[in-house]
Amino acid sequence: MTFRFDPASFGRAALLFVVLVLLATFGRNLGWVRSFFGDVLAVAWVYYVIRTFVRAKPVTAAAIAFACGAAVELTQYVLTRIDVQISNRLLRIVFGATPDWWDIVAYAMGAALVLVLESLSNRKKTR
Repeated sequence: MTFRFDPASFGRAALLFVVLVLLATFGRNLGWVRSFFGDVLAVAWVYYVIRTFVRAKPVTAAAIAFACGAAVELTQYVLTRIDVQISNRLLRIVFGATPDWWDIVAYAMGAALVLVLESLSNRKKTR
């Protein structure tokens, strides 16, 4: 892995960030779209942030992005087990407050999604 700046990944990360902010602020009534799809997009966002600044294999970057999501979920689980409540509204929006195994599934789907998109992008480049 080496450091670099990739404008295309930066653009994708910026676009996903805007979508995630819109989901977090205006998606309150969207149910599973906000929660599950938001988690899928969050891992994709982390992936593109990594790819913006680090030259790494897509599988490696996707694994790191998935691990970040899993770490957030583990933190939520530990905090609920020791009965710590997240009272800060912004932290509750960003990190959530309730651990859920479906979130792990969403993170895995996000990692798989970016790998599929990278594969499709590489196919177009070789043609």
